[in-house]
Amino acid sequence: MTNSYDALVDLLVHRFDVDPAKITPEATFEDLDIDSLFMVELLLVVQAELGVEIPDEAATPRDTIAKAAELIGAQLAASAS
Repeated sequence: MTNSYDALVDLLVHRFDVDPAKITPEATFEDLDIDSLFMVELLLVVQAELGVEIPDEAATPRDTIAKAAELIGAQLAASAS
């Protein structure tokens, strides 16, 4: 997987105590018992830790971990250019 995927998984495990055994690229945030309020907090942590801003409406609990990682990766690439 990509660096953004690994970074997202690291945040979920170490900052939010999500069971790493439940995290797969195909898992949705709902599968991990993450609701919309939790998503807002996660996006704030992503912004603080990774230096990218993801709009609240860009990610939902129904999104997969892989989709969120792609979104983070795209924002990282855009900010690097």
